[in-house]
Amino acid sequence: MDHQFNYFQRGAVQGQMSSAAIAAEQLSFMNKVYMWMAAALTVTALTAMYVSSSMDLIKFFIVNRPVFFGLLIGELVLVWYLSAGIQRMSAQGATAVFFLYSFVNGLTFSVIFLVYTSASISSTFFLTAATFAIMSAYGFFTKTDLTNLGSLCIMLLVGLVIATFFNIFMASETIYWITTYIGICIFVGLTAYDTQRIKEMNVIGNEGTEEDQKEAIMGALILYLDFINLFLYLLRLFGERRR
Repeated sequence: MDHQFNYFQRGAVQGQMSSAAIAAEQLSFMNKVYMWMAAALTVTALTAMYVSSSMDLIKFFIVNRPVFFGLLIGELVLVWYLSAGIQRMSAQGATAVFFLYSFVNGLTFSVIFLVYTSASISSTFFLTAATFAIMSAYGFFTKTDLTNLGSLCIMLLVGLVIATFFNIFMASETIYWITTYIGICIFVGLTAYDTQRIKEMNVIGNEGTEEDQKEAIMGALILYLDFINLFLYLLRLFGERRR
């Protein structure tokens, strides 16, 4: 019933605003989404670089397998907790969980600095940022409904997860490279689709409220995950392994 009321309330608010005012509020909202996302990526990157620079921390977080797998499980729990419970949280609580997740992700991400050269990580990051920016801009400005694209990407993502899981045991180089290219295509498509979805989920008329901040945090989490996954698949392709 509350959702139905909010839907009609949103429609009433939009009916009182000009299209220019609605577009301006949507742009302001997306700027907040990108700001939170960029801040989380910064936390992840700085944490990963700091851990990778200390042999003691590497031994504790990476070499110590129970700790490492505990961190991976912790990441999944934090994403689930934030996604499922954000409506019951305060804006400050949701923000804290989001940044805790980006910090824990940085701990596990430190392993890539041991596998790939810093130069190739940096170049792949900028390639990811450029690709993400182009596709996110397309998702924001296009008038085409990207729902079908999103549905296709989500179905392919399920297949990708299954193929990746089985390849842990099969260790097939062919499957590895097939999943790499498919993964890149999936997250390029999801970046555009999710941007459009986040733009449309913004409740017009609640700018500056606690609900508005929680919407921005949820949007930032979605795009953060798209960026991170796109980066990892591009790193498979362009990353230079250490000798």
